[in-house]
Amino acid sequence: MRLIGTGSAIPEKVVTNAMLSEFLDTSDEWIVPRTGIRSRHVITDENVEDLGARACLNALDMAGLKPEDIDYFICSNVVNEYITPSLSCIIAEKIGLACPCIDINCACPGFLYAMDIAETHFLAGKVKNVLIVSAEEPTRMTDWTDRSTCVLFGDGAGAAVFTEGNNLKGIRLHSQPDSSKIWQKRTLMPTPYITKPEESVPLQMRGKEVFKFAVGASTTEVEALLKEIGMSKSDVSYYMVHQANLRIIDAIKKYLEEPDEKFPVNIQDHGNSSSASCAILLDECNRKGMFKPGDILVFSAFGAGLLSAAAVLEW
Repeated sequence: MRLIGTGSAIPEKVVTNAMLSEFLDTSDEWIVPRTGIRSRHVITDENVEDLGARACLNALDMAGLKPEDIDYFICSNVVNEYITPSLSCIIAEKIGLACPCIDINCACPGFLYAMDIAETHFLAGKVKNVLIVSAEEPTRMTDWTDRSTCVLFGDGAGAAVFTEGNNLKGIRLHSQPDSSKIWQKRTLMPTPYITKPEESVPLQMRGKEVFKFAVGASTTEVEALLKEIGMSKSDVSYYMVHQANLRIIDAIKKYLEEPDEKFPVNIQDHGNSSSASCAILLDECNRKGMFKPGDILVFSAFGAGLLSAAAVLEW
């Protein structure tokens, strides 16, 4: 497949580290060295489905396509206010899609997992155009009295349109199933027959172990994928790495022995927007005119599951 359009949408509210220090025992001096984050966009009166719809329409406009041109729609989302219908159906209704719609919950690497699903449909000859959106509101998952988690996240949506072509050079998905590293639980509706104990627990993270997984999975999977498709690091123009933590990105950069200029970042004013992270970064870089035909983009993302993914895309 071939990428022909990108789009993104973020909430208007910008929350700085100084604003967080008004009700948390934290500060800019504490947050920045540990994360690289200075501010983040946080949902207030917006709905995540509206952000997703805007991102999709922006991507369709760039691609020069109409909603009726899309054959398949994939939405990556971890949590939203709807249990049913799926977020993909809700966004599809808003923008006028009439194609099959599915949701996936692969946490932070969801955008890349969606790319893999799209590519299989192209290879099967079942589609001509596929729309992917990652629409996330992780700020609604955290305990806002816990400075170790709530400072990390921001909300937003990113979208991409793919058509027939040969620009996705390779993709690798990886799992190391472990629900104890990143997890959240919520109670369901009660019945007269439930006897098991249940509780709602905000997002929990074991930071050091997640850091180790992220760096290890990213570097080994990127190197394995490049070897698999017969490319070297010298062929890579940009590494589009999930914006989880600047220290993670720096560790990946150091391990791969690649220069800073190959690693665009926006975490300083976005925070971690889960699966929307890579999609938003892609759109922002694209709209800045950073990419030229023939550039090789290497994507890498990692998160709850534990899951990770890597992809190589020629611009």
